[in-house]
Amino acid sequence: MPDVREQLSSASKVVVKVGSSSLTTPQGMIDVDRVDALVDVLAARSRAGTQIVLVSSGAIAAGLGPLGLTARPRDLATQQAAASVGQGVLVARYTSSFARYSLRVGQVLLTADDMMRRAHHANAQRTLNRLLELGIVPIVNENDTVATDEIRFGDNDRLAALVSHLIRADALVLLSDVDALYDGPPSRSGSRRLTEIRGAGDLVGVELGRNGAAVGTGGMVTKVQAARIATGAGVPVVLTAAAHAAQALSGADVGTYFHPGGRHPGTRLLWLAHATTGRGRLHLDRGAVDAIVGRRKSLLPAGVTSVEGEFAAGDPVDLCEPEGLVVARGLVNFDAAEIPGLLGRSTRELASTLGPEYERELIHRDDIVILEAHS
Repeated sequence: MPDVREQLSSASKVVVKVGSSSLTTPQGMIDVDRVDALVDVLAARSRAGTQIVLVSSGAIAAGLGPLGLTARPRDLATQQAAASVGQGVLVARYTSSFARYSLRVGQVLLTADDMMRRAHHANAQRTLNRLLELGIVPIVNENDTVATDEIRFGDNDRLAALVSHLIRADALVLLSDVDALYDGPPSRSGSRRLTEIRGAGDLVGVELGRNGAAVGTGGMVTKVQAARIATGAGVPVVLTAAAHAAQALSGADVGTYFHPGGRHPGTRLLWLAHATTGRGRLHLDRGAVDAIVGRRKSLLPAGVTSVEGEFAAGDPVDLCEPEGLVVARGLVNFDAAEIPGLLGRSTRELASTLGPEYERELIHRDDIVILEAHS
């Protein structure tokens, strides 16, 4: 294998993501032996000097057994109830397991909204970095108990990719119940393991399964999407089975290695692009599209032709070209109800008639991300 894998053995900061199916029994209970086996590997690496952040699914799954449920619930309220019970079970198990090595853990629960807003984003970054400096192993999960749309956010795969960029990790290891990415279903005779992926061209013709395990929400699609996010932010990725965690971290020829790209976008904008959905839409005229996409300018009221949806100031909204195609996403400075009265008017005119607080952009350029097809 290329020498690039060997860099994993000396990486100083690594994010490891593990899925529900790798931690629980089919009945939804935490599998103590599986947790301990994973912790054995992570503790050895931590004690050797590597800072480890563990992004762990399993809160909802861990809550099924205590609640007497036999399958993952479909309704949001019961999912959140299961997460509330299961998160405590999960962290308690990790706390006990890491304590065998005199290592302490810290729980960090995140939502996409936390990472979009400047103050929250900076605080999450400081908290994770300080935990690592103190020798604590952060256990990161989505805040499923209060999340809404985020609760269906790809089984934490994309969360792990974004956290890897947030803390400037040297590598991301995605652990699953499948040992690698294959060019077809692994169970099908003749399917071939893909040892490395250098770019989107290597994925042409690859069949990606869309359904995860019964206790999880992910699948190979979300893992490949996560790998694209991380590598696009300059972080290499290894995708393999939880049973191969030690080999993956040592740089052995297991799983699939995704080579990093050269771009290092701002973390908050990475979250805006990949961890959110627009809560409304602003339709732009051609001049505004050219200004935002071509010249990376702020969005002014004069360039907006119509508004859709209900949203509040600070929410993410999609920006559409005249034909309706979404070209960008941004954090809007006004409530949806205010915007119709601003359309087509200059900021100077608005300030003179409505007050100085209206002499500002609908969306500042620092809060706009151009979506992939137009970047």
